[in-house]
Amino acid sequence: MIEEPTVDLTLEPLDEFVVIQPISDETETRSGLILPASAASAAACRTGIVTAVGSEAEGIEPGDKVLYPREAGYDVRLGGIEVKVLKREGLIARIHD
Repeated sequence: MIEEPTVDLTLEPLDEFVVIQPISDETETRSGLILPASAASAAACRTGIVTAVGSEAEGIEPGDKVLYPREAGYDVRLGGIEVKVLKREGLIARIHD
């Protein structure tokens, strides 16, 4: 599995916004077959790790793995690392794996 770089800069979201570090779309199946990101790009949703939450974003904490719409929020680049900033209400689900 490919290791994702982590954000070492501080981005503090305000109000109900959350910062998410997207997880690579490249996935490995249970049988060991690696599906490239191009095959997953058609999916309507992405997964990511919450890195920061605003003061009004309830029910979510940094470190949570979440599902969100691919086109939701704002793409931000910090120190060469791409993150997504979106409203808490834009999150679809928390993933437990």
